[in-house]
Amino acid sequence: MVPRRFAAVLLCAAAVSLTACIRIIANAGPRPALAVVNARIWTGVSAQPWAQALAVDTVGRITAVGTTAQVTRLSAVTVIDAKGQMVVPGFIDAHVHFVDGGFALASVQLRDAKSKAEFIGRIRDFARTLPKGAWITNGDWDHTNWGGDLPQRSWIDSVTPDNPVWINRLDGHMHLANSLALTAAHLTREATEVAGGEIVRDANGELTGVLKDNAQGRVFAVVPTPAPAIEDRALDAAMAYVASYGVTSVHNMGSWHDLAIFQRAHGTARQKTRIHAAIPLSDWTRLRDTVALRGRGDDWLRIGALKGFADGSLGSHTAAMFDGFTDKPADKGFFVTPPESLYARTLGADKAGLQVMVHAIGDRAIATQLDVFERVAKANGPRDRRFRIEHAQHIGPRDMGRFAKLGVIPSMQPYHAIDDGRWADQVIGAERASRTYAFRSLIDAKASPAFGSDWFVAPPRPLEGIYAAVTRRTLDDRMPNGWVPAQKITVEEALRAYTAGSAFAGFDEANRGTLSIGMLADFAVLERDITAIPPDQIRTVRVMRTVVGGRTVFERP
Repeated sequence: MVPRRFAAVLLCAAAVSLTACIRIIANAGPRPALAVVNARIWTGVSAQPWAQALAVDTVGRITAVGTTAQVTRLSAVTVIDAKGQMVVPGFIDAHVHFVDGGFALASVQLRDAKSKAEFIGRIRDFARTLPKGAWITNGDWDHTNWGGDLPQRSWIDSVTPDNPVWINRLDGHMHLANSLALTAAHLTREATEVAGGEIVRDANGELTGVLKDNAQGRVFAVVPTPAPAIEDRALDAAMAYVASYGVTSVHNMGSWHDLAIFQRAHGTARQKTRIHAAIPLSDWTRLRDTVALRGRGDDWLRIGALKGFADGSLGSHTAAMFDGFTDKPADKGFFVTPPESLYARTLGADKAGLQVMVHAIGDRAIATQLDVFERVAKANGPRDRRFRIEHAQHIGPRDMGRFAKLGVIPSMQPYHAIDDGRWADQVIGAERASRTYAFRSLIDAKASPAFGSDWFVAPPRPLEGIYAAVTRRTLDDRMPNGWVPAQKITVEEALRAYTAGSAFAGFDEANRGTLSIGMLADFAVLERDITAIPPDQIRTVRVMRTVVGGRTVFERP
């Protein structure tokens, strides 16, 4: 037997008018638990893109969308008067490193250090707050801020005599270790190179302390694991932080250990953020067996996705390119995972019904991964697989149309465009840059992008991401008309990529991504209508309230 609440939703789907739909729901059961009225609601639904009000039932799903007068007649228990503010579907960040982001909130902040002296001074001052032996991690430094010289352990050894240091560049593809950290990892000048990585050395062959991509694992192996209570606190901080920016769901690119942290929060009903947790692609057999035993989870915590790596990053010169970097012509980057290994893992995972997403940044890496996906689809036969390429930054001309043709989702992070745009032309040249962060070209080619942040690498603030996609105005404001302006998209296209696009990328479009009847009541209230203001003001708009499942998880005082 169909419960009355769901019967009402089914009837609504067949209703000939919104008024009729409202009337059916009003007679279908108890009063709504919540209503939002007098709002400027962007529903994300093409047939009804705008509304004034919505209502939410007692289990956190939307039961009505319409005018203020229509929803007011339903006599909801709690009514929020939006007073003309904009309401949008909850932002779904399609690419985060959630626990790392939470830890980064409490660590040394190096992202905006503008000089070597400032970099050293911030580490010195932070070390003074720590007990002897405590590790300094995270950091998010950016060596382009002070001219491009990579930091060295010699810069910081004297100011961190009692604390091992293991701090990452903002893209996560290289770290700096001080001498204490290198000693803990038993790394000396005799250390051998690692496939898919690099141990940076000075002219005398000594380790500078910088390790890239796979070489980083040598130090990661000795960094102590925080106590569970500290991990839980980092997750709570991450959830509270993203809620303040309207994010209601995230796709986490992480580990089994991350999943255990999420499961603790789920088991104690602490979750404020819905989490779709991806596991390393190399562990696909374990995930296959886990899904078979336990299922894929629920609306708060889901599994079933795998994340692999094809290459590194542009800023670390480890992105796999067809041609050499403009500033280092002999350097073409490298593959972090051999292509045949990517194929074998993807083939097995896809055959098991799991979703595969692979980090690919350079044009060669992207082309290779598209080839892998095409081979696997042919080998395993048709199904709704929704392969994803994470980042999809520097696309070759022959590959722009292949995303739509192969049904591959470009999972992209717009903020990177206005960050990298400050220096990318020097690294790849103007011709390749014209196809970098190619939002416009991909949408015109009928691809379905999903947007995210890549937090901790970039801030998890969707309105800044929308600003980036719409204006492409670099962070240094030296390109007021935008870096590669031909790749700009509209506000609504960016909104859709951050909501319905990301929902589709996570097989969640039946539950989230739009504000329509039957969907989860996940939404954000913005102080202004971002479709009606100058694009350069979008990043200044504040989130006033964030609601997940009908429950307010953030409200601005």
